[in-house]
Order: sequence, then structure tokens, then C-alpha cells
Amino acid sequence: MIAIKPVGLFFLFVLAPAAAQAGASNGSNALALAAIVGELSPQTSAPNKKLLAAFFSGKADAPHAKDLRIAVKADAIDCRAGNVDITSRACELTFGAKKIELRGRKAHELYATLIENGVALDGAAGASHASLAGLDCIVDADEVAEKAGGGARCAFNP
Repeated sequence: MIAIKPVGLFFLFVLAPAAAQAGASNGSNALALAAIVGELSPQTSAPNKKLLAAFFSGKADAPHAKDLRIAVKADAIDCRAGNVDITSRACELTFGAKKIELRGRKAHELYATLIENGVALDGAAGASHASLAGLDCIVDADEVAEKAGGGARCAFNP
């Protein structure tokens, strides 16, 4: 019989790659991320984009169909902010074969929202990056309307 010492387990977890661990957020941070990405997503319908925008603007009582759940997905998001050229801000969002680029204020809004949702910063070549893959958000409209702190959840891979 092989005995595993607790110290060995500790080193196993420390040496495991951080990228293999998934990220998640919920509540107001997840709602912000879903609303910003949902606005740009080709898979999100116009009525759902409008409802997400209303929720993000503080209108929890916006009319919606009962039991409505809005899915917002993106294959990848990569945002960067210059730390040498401090005027540089850009994001690239990937939805299947479609890529969308943001610059300036809109890029910064998404960059800051990624960080707010727990996406780690990575610095390289004069810029800081906040990147994720496999974004999958669900917004439960009835739960958001309850104003009890729930209703939005996002999962992603850092």
C-alpha cells in the first residue's frame, strides 16, 4: 500500500498549472461582464441585448418574459493596456469565426470588468493583458428582478 504524505500533496497542488483552473463570478460583476460582452455578441438577440443593457443601467424592473434565461458566450477575450504607451487600450473578442476589436474607452471598460471578475493580469512587452477563453454567462431575468443579489453567473478559463 502506498501512503501519500500531506507534504507531497501540497507540492502537487502548488506545481499544478494555474491555467488549468477555471474562473467564475456571480452577481453584479457577472452581470456587467454579460451585458458588455452580450452587446457585442452575434449570438445574443436584439431583445436580449436591450434587456441586458436595461439591467446594467439599473432597471431591474425592465419587462421580460417569465423564466427568461439569457446565455452570453465568447470563445476568447484578450484585452491589453499599455504601460509604456499609456494611451494604448485594446480588446479583441472572438465569437467563432467572427472577431471584434475595441479601442479606447470601450476597451478599457471591458478590461476593467475582466479584472473585476477575477481575471488575472499578465504583463508582457510594454502592456498588461487580461485574457480568458470559453466565457459562458447565464443571466436569469426573474432572479435579477428580485433585487436580491443573484441572477447572473459567468464561468471562464483564464
